[in-house]
Amino acid sequence: MIHSAIDVIRVKRDGGELGDEQIDWVIGAYTRGEVAEEQMAALAMAILLRGMTPAETARWTAAMVASGETLVLDGIRKPTVDKHSTGGVGDKITLPLTPLVAACGAAVPQLSGRGLGHTGGTLDKLESIPGWRARLSTVEIRDQLDEVGAVVCAATEGLAPADRKLYALRDVTGTVESIPLIASSIMSKKIAEGVQSLVLDVKCGSGAFMKDLDQARRLATALVDIGTANGLRTSAVISDMSVPLGRAVGNALEVAEAVAVLRGGGPPDVVELTLALAREMLGHAGLSDVDPAVVLADGRAYQTWCRMIAAQGGDPEAELPRAEHVEVVTAPETGTLAKLDAYAVGVAAWRLGAGRARKEDDVQHAAGVLCLAKPGDQVTAGAPLLELHTDRPETIGGAREALAGAYAISGADRGSTPLILDRVVADHAPAGLS
Repeated sequence: MIHSAIDVIRVKRDGGELGDEQIDWVIGAYTRGEVAEEQMAALAMAILLRGMTPAETARWTAAMVASGETLVLDGIRKPTVDKHSTGGVGDKITLPLTPLVAACGAAVPQLSGRGLGHTGGTLDKLESIPGWRARLSTVEIRDQLDEVGAVVCAATEGLAPADRKLYALRDVTGTVESIPLIASSIMSKKIAEGVQSLVLDVKCGSGAFMKDLDQARRLATALVDIGTANGLRTSAVISDMSVPLGRAVGNALEVAEAVAVLRGGGPPDVVELTLALAREMLGHAGLSDVDPAVVLADGRAYQTWCRMIAAQGGDPEAELPRAEHVEVVTAPETGTLAKLDAYAVGVAAWRLGAGRARKEDDVQHAAGVLCLAKPGDQVTAGAPLLELHTDRPETIGGAREALAGAYAISGADRGSTPLILDRVVADHAPAGLS
């Protein structure tokens, strides 16, 4: 059958359901440059306004996977499982989680990305470690998975090239918010990794893309449905992102906090979420009899971290970058810290140099915010509340401006929001899996 971009656009514009052949054709033709950018922009806007059925979204994702190569992990001797977070403030969970799950007996390939705006990127964090490199060949990824069981690196250029083109287009055409397009973008890259199972950490709150629980559930359900339809054992955890995760926000600061967790310490919320996601991943991998809390406590996870970092050229014992300028924000009054807004803290860290406004921008590895108090903590007037870290003192004013209204102190503890808000699982087993 002969297809045209105009016909495909009209079907979705008028609220129709795209057929498998139409989806396969438009994704393939767009990847090859045969569908113009303005035509795909029109189709993306039609999808934003009209939505997609679960069947359409699953097929759209499969077509984006088919647009490039797939990482073949069939020869790996351990069960393969991955985790993906939708992004937040202080979310360094990949750093302790990957070596922990590997130390429990699974193989964990984490193909990660860089930060943009107020949310941090895993690769930016790890690049604060002297010598560590993000780019690995497919052979290096497989070898490291075999030898260490864990790898965190950049995605290879050949994985889901259709998504790379469409992601850039959505960013400049006001179509980022479409849940089918968000879900297919995330899942196309994860399915192309070739893992057997996947756990998703869908963030919900002011510092996340999904601001309320209903939105987060819709996205989590779409992600799980896509994975299941494409033969991937998938589940999702919805976690709170109204408050920064942990106390460190910024690249080297977050690495130091992750290492503290791997050494048996670290903030309770980071430990809680790391263990919850580890148990979910180990359940998928058939290793639910292994207790990740024991593996974390006895040092095996930290040993795996050191091997993982060294395998990619990094020195796990090297001193991390320190900011040249540190300024303290003090509590304006005595009482209980009732609020610490994740989005505002993320923006402050970004303005200090921890993040980037454009993909081409550099980041300051030492920049960021340390949260010396978290909601529920007692604070005293004049006592340190936040530390602002930067190599450029002229950014302090903008960071303080971002923090205006970000925290509040009350006379009594108003209670806290649970860290884990919900869990979403597939209604049925994925094809080919029991």
